[in-house]
Amino acid sequence: MPRSTEPLVLGRVIGDVLDPFSSSIYLKVVYDNNREVINCCELKPSQIVNRPRVEVGGDDLRTFYTLMMVDPDAPSPGDPSQREYLHWLMANIPATTGDFFGEEIVSYENPRPTAGIHRIVFVLFRQLCRQIVHAPGWRQNFSTRDFAEVYNLGLPVAAVYFHCKRENDCGGARRRR
Repeated sequence: MPRSTEPLVLGRVIGDVLDPFSSSIYLKVVYDNNREVINCCELKPSQIVNRPRVEVGGDDLRTFYTLMMVDPDAPSPGDPSQREYLHWLMANIPATTGDFFGEEIVSYENPRPTAGIHRIVFVLFRQLCRQIVHAPGWRQNFSTRDFAEVYNLGLPVAAVYFHCKRENDCGGARRRR
């Protein structure tokens, strides 16, 4: 069942990273030891070292999806000068399968925040068809919206995010602008 986008609005993912959309496809992201990404949950850098397992819903193996993982708070929420930092990019993921069946365009790089509480966002787009996707020339200052426009992906069909902060950080709430 698709998730509500309300947590994405409250967490300012819709606005900072994405335009408003309706979630229409099941997306499940699970790290080692069955740590599922649920909107607003917190995961430590030591819990997200390895790339997660991703499950994508749908009902037709001829439908393909693009998945990206970005950090809109890099290098720090108070000064996100590298917004959005691209941590992972997969394309041509068939519906009803997972990331294992897609093409890794940009290899997984685990988030390692140095300051503040970061939002780490997974975004899923439906592709019009199987297509060739090129890796961007850099990870920092990636734009989910621009990428979606270049590849004619339209609005997302699912998204989920978690919070991440430096391993031994006991800091409070993320600074809002």
